[in-house]
Amino acid sequence: MPTALIADDEIALAEFLKTELAELWPELKIVALAYNGVDALRLIDETAPDIAFLDIRMPGLNGLEVASRLVDADAAPHMVFVTAYDQYAVDAFEREAVDYLLKPPSRERLGKTLDKLKRQLGDERHTGSPMAGSGSGLGPGAGPDPELLAKLAGLLGQPAPGSPRLEWIRAAHGNETRLIAVDEVVYFEARDKYVSVFTADGESLIRTPLRELLDGLDPARFWQVHRGTIVAVRHIAGTVRDFRGRTLVKLKTRPDQLVVSRAYLHLFKQM
Repeated sequence: MPTALIADDEIALAEFLKTELAELWPELKIVALAYNGVDALRLIDETAPDIAFLDIRMPGLNGLEVASRLVDADAAPHMVFVTAYDQYAVDAFEREAVDYLLKPPSRERLGKTLDKLKRQLGDERHTGSPMAGSGSGLGPGAGPDPELLAKLAGLLGQPAPGSPRLEWIRAAHGNETRLIAVDEVVYFEARDKYVSVFTADGESLIRTPLRELLDGLDPARFWQVHRGTIVAVRHIAGTVRDFRGRTLVKLKTRPDQLVVSRAYLHLFKQM
């Protein structure tokens, strides 16, 4: 029985894809759902799926970064990238001969991808060994091609796997422009056209979208806890539950409490 993992930080889309796969390929067993790149990498290691459906933009590690960590894997899964980018970017992506799905995938498009995967898996089982490259540079056994991943990152405006992380932020503070070290940031919060940067002693503003900001931050140091909030792990004091049953993050250096959405509760399971 073939197996697959789905990694997408949007729970509704992950469940939608799972349902569609169940109807189009009943024999395919979904062995895990991951809602961030870090969990996706861990679950791929634990479950060794034949196929991994990877969202391009995820907290922790994006889909390309997850793929890059499998460069030296003995049996990397077949990878299908899932993207919400516009058609222009998708056309460029397709020219690089990598399987992709545009969110939300149509049943016809998903069916074509599954037909290709079935052929590849059938060929592997017929020969008794993984296919090197599988026609896309991402086949099991061969591992992803790092040059291809870097090129795709450039096409889609993502940081290339292994690229330097953001260390300083230039932000407006009243009439001043401040250069803030990332280590001083307690949390970021999206507010209309701006993103607020909170440090222990104040608030500044930047125009960089939260999604773009997340791509430049080290996932080991910053967690997205809500659609509009990213918090520095070193500034987390703990969590509490409010009267509505919501999980709130308590901070070491600020009195603010940050709401954790359901999609990110898994980050605090051990707290």
